[in-house]
Amino acid sequence: MAIATVNPATGETLKSFGAMEPEEVERRLATAEAAFDAYRMTGFEQRARLVVRAADLLDGDRDDIARTMTLEMGKPVAAARAEAAKCAKALRWYAEHAPRLLADEEPSPGDVRDSGADRARVHYRPLGVVLAVMPWNFPLWQVVRFAAPALMAGNVALLKHASNVPQTALYLEELFRRAGFPDGCFQTLLIGSDGVERVLRDRRVAAATLTGSEPAGRSVAAICGDEIKKTVLELGGSDPYLVLASADVGRAARTAVTARVQNNGQSCIAAKRFIVHTDVYDAFTEQFTAGMRELKVGDPLLDETDVGPLASEQGRADLEELVEDAVRKGATALCGGSRPDGLDRGWFYSPTVLAGITADMRIHREETFGPVATLYRVRNADEAVSVANDTPFGLSSNVWTRDPAEVDRCVRDLQAGGVFFNGMTASHPAFPFGGVKRSGYGRELSGHGIREFCNVTTVWHGAQPSDD
Repeated sequence: MAIATVNPATGETLKSFGAMEPEEVERRLATAEAAFDAYRMTGFEQRARLVVRAADLLDGDRDDIARTMTLEMGKPVAAARAEAAKCAKALRWYAEHAPRLLADEEPSPGDVRDSGADRARVHYRPLGVVLAVMPWNFPLWQVVRFAAPALMAGNVALLKHASNVPQTALYLEELFRRAGFPDGCFQTLLIGSDGVERVLRDRRVAAATLTGSEPAGRSVAAICGDEIKKTVLELGGSDPYLVLASADVGRAARTAVTARVQNNGQSCIAAKRFIVHTDVYDAFTEQFTAGMRELKVGDPLLDETDVGPLASEQGRADLEELVEDAVRKGATALCGGSRPDGLDRGWFYSPTVLAGITADMRIHREETFGPVATLYRVRNADEAVSVANDTPFGLSSNVWTRDPAEVDRCVRDLQAGGVFFNGMTASHPAFPFGGVKRSGYGRELSGHGIREFCNVTTVWHGAQPSDD
């Protein structure tokens, strides 16, 4: 795949980049290794100053980097500005909280004595050079939510970003350089996917994190498994959105529209399968479909646009195949189901609601990466949970109910890394983020995320004999 900025709204190639030569990759690996030897000796206060400075610079750059993201992958520019603001917030959050999250842990005095020690503690140390393989859909946020905790923990970062967002990738390297981080603490590798294995197998790379597709995650996990290196994987999602009998249907339907089309529908944690109790199915379907139909599709650089283009021509073709397969097998398109009129350039697709989904349709099992929602009618909460879990994925979930028993049931039984009640899934630095099943393993964000790339070290001091 070419490393280039191709405007998804027009199909025009705006800027192309050559892949880095092996000699340049080697130079950057050596620089990263040297940087870690020095940077790991810094304290939280020094790291926090640098991270906060990066947040301040990002705030100042917000409009420019938002436009860059929109031109590279097509998200509405208002959402791009919000993404930049969220990244600055996360940087500041980790600058403030890392010392507490990585503070030494003291075992109970009884356990210390029982172990034969005079004193003991658990200490967190950085692992070293971490390679981040990141996707295009949130080109700033996906990187920052890794980089902020990794850098605050004392690690250094190499970024292999998606090949269609090279300008965002280079901006990130420049951002951390401008913030004052020592040379080599954060570097971008402009390489294709065929160059990742060599970097993963390099002895100087201690660990890797990937957000992306299931095949990409399987490849990275296999290589790192062979090398016995730590990995964190955040892969696909086909998140359920349960609307049960006691739900506030109006709020559920309005929120459902945003939950499905955020980021033009290209989000792992976007709600995709809408599982609705039969008692409220008709009312929800009417309001949800009306809301999807009213969305403004168009130029993502305009603030009034709700839904921009898909990021690539292949991405739209893949989505069209899923919709066509479903319709051919009996599904009904309540709205959308085709390319929008009047938008002949670029890779646009109409917001779509499909009803009558059955298990033999590909869309029942595969992730829909675009503004397409599938509807299921269920008879009770038991059936809703069963349908929700009938997927290879387990990233997040949404449940609308006012019944405490149903809340308890969903917390206990939904197979997902998150359960969000009476609202839509969202990420925040304070809460762990990740999934189960084929959605990956490990966690990002919160204390769980910052400790993923730490050496959790037991420090034990034997009891000293008395002078008597």
